[in-house]
Amino acid sequence: MNLDLISTNYFDIALYGGVNILVSILLYLFFAWMKNRIVARIKGKGNLFQIVNIILSRFHNIGVFLLLFLFTSQIIFHNYSIVTTIQILLSLIFFIQAAYIIDGVATYLITNSNKFETNKKKSQVKNAVSLIKFIARSIIWSIALLLCVENIGIDITALVAGLGIGGIAIALAAQNILSDLFASLAIVLDKPFEIDDYIVVGDISGTVEQIGIKTTRIRALSGEELVCSNADLLGSRVRNYKRMKERRAIFELGVVYQTPHNLLTKIPEIIEKIIENAEFARFDRANFKSFGDSSLLFEIVFYVSAPGNDYNEYMKVQQGINYEIFKKFEELKIDFAYPTQTLHISKE
Repeated sequence: MNLDLISTNYFDIALYGGVNILVSILLYLFFAWMKNRIVARIKGKGNLFQIVNIILSRFHNIGVFLLLFLFTSQIIFHNYSIVTTIQILLSLIFFIQAAYIIDGVATYLITNSNKFETNKKKSQVKNAVSLIKFIARSIIWSIALLLCVENIGIDITALVAGLGIGGIAIALAAQNILSDLFASLAIVLDKPFEIDDYIVVGDISGTVEQIGIKTTRIRALSGEELVCSNADLLGSRVRNYKRMKERRAIFELGVVYQTPHNLLTKIPEIIEKIIENAEFARFDRANFKSFGDSSLLFEIVFYVSAPGNDYNEYMKVQQGINYEIFKKFEELKIDFAYPTQTLHISKE
């Protein structure tokens, strides 16, 4: 055994190791200096500035030093058998550090998405944000774990296939639950309706009180609470009355056949003025529609834009218009018609 050769190898390794540590420390100090300068210079409230801050803050000190140390070690000891182990460790730390950074950025983007920004205090939005963050983080760390396992030298093909089959089995078993979960996300993101909206879905109608992860609770006009599956709601046609900009109103009124022609022709103009003077009402048309069995029929159409499109407010507007029509007809002595029958008796 050549003791001089062994001594020389140990001396070289110790020398290379010392140089490696010194270079790693210098590179780390340079990185920390650059990081602090960038953080000090970044000023702003935009998403880009916040993302840069998150990325820099997520560079873990120990992780960065180990990456630099292993990277320089790979270069210095490239002729030694230990380089394989160094490369594996370098890959593992790199994937963990990268997943940690991506996790932070994804969490920030989800939490501060414009879809949730204006409704952060609502419980259904918080539930949706938590669920999306959980799914995103699970995907990020699962990919990082698979990459780490692959770099160790384990074939992940069978593992991925097994996870895929297991995932399909779980998805089939929990199909209804998952469909409701994703329907909840769709409701929060797409917003076909929100809390306090009055909706009609098939034979169900009422005011939305709560949007949960699995179900939506609706308060019916008769007082009872209706619990509906989110998937069923999205699979149906939803009529949202609170989203109406204007509510169209149409009604008929009849006057007696004995009404003089000059008064008959003034009725559309009279009704138009009454509706135009009414608050929150917009006149559309008033027409002499037809000759009824016992009356001359007029059809009136107008629009109501009451605050919040509340049905009670709409009925107040309709009521006020009806009062004014009755008052004006009474002044002009225009008689409203009601069903009548004339019986003719012939003498034989």
